[in-house]
Amino acid sequence: MKLYISVDMEGITGLVDQTFVDSTGLNYARGQKLMTDEVNHVIETAFQQGFKEIIVNDSHSKMNNLLIERLHPEAQLISGDVKPFSMVQGLDDTYTGAIFLGYHSRAGRKGVLSHTMIFGVRNMYINDAPVGELGFNAYVAGHYGVPLLMVAGDDGVAEEAEALIPGITTAVVKKQMSRTSALCLTPEKAGWLLREKTKLAIESRENVAPLTPPENPVLTIEFANYGQAEWAHLLPGTELDGEAPLVRYKAQDILEAYKAMIVMTELAMKAKFC
Repeated sequence: MKLYISVDMEGITGLVDQTFVDSTGLNYARGQKLMTDEVNHVIETAFQQGFKEIIVNDSHSKMNNLLIERLHPEAQLISGDVKPFSMVQGLDDTYTGAIFLGYHSRAGRKGVLSHTMIFGVRNMYINDAPVGELGFNAYVAGHYGVPLLMVAGDDGVAEEAEALIPGITTAVVKKQMSRTSALCLTPEKAGWLLREKTKLAIESRENVAPLTPPENPVLTIEFANYGQAEWAHLLPGTELDGEAPLVRYKAQDILEAYKAMIVMTELAMKAKFC
């Protein structure tokens, strides 16, 4: 059996504001350690449950946050940027299942450091249904027939996952109080929970179906300002709304939609607010 783990940072216990998740922040080094420790709990449990190969994809910011020298020695790490498929780089049909760790709720929703890819995105849609990083990444896994077995993070992302994927296991390591504060489990207690939930997710994996993406999906991104939408519209094949900061892209499949989303959000970050 082969397991894919995508690890973001905002959903790790104790990480509550920008100082923990920005490489220039005061608490970033602490955040790296806590992030690495959480993924090790999942890795060790998965090996104990019979997995023979585990690939971890660092999925936050520049995607070089995990401390490889502290990572479980039998796991392999995908690290660094640029990645054509970003948070799901390397995922394909050879995997038995996937786990998303350290995830957060989508833009516009309550949750610790909630957003979708960049802070300039207000909303993102696939065929008019709102989607965040969790949902988009789960669709890519579903494209390959890979079920998302577990999502770990705050209570906001757990609620989002349970609404999207019947039977999924969720691990809540902190409960939101505001966008930059939370009631957090201690790292030791979070580790116990992650081990328990990982074991449960693997044992009940037959109860979770892959999230099948729609055929010929239409991706729509609503940006915070029109300048961002103008930059995103530089991607050939996009349609720019004449009144609102909305950009649409009609894709052949979810993989093309995902690549379009990466390009559009990267371009949008070139726009300035003032």
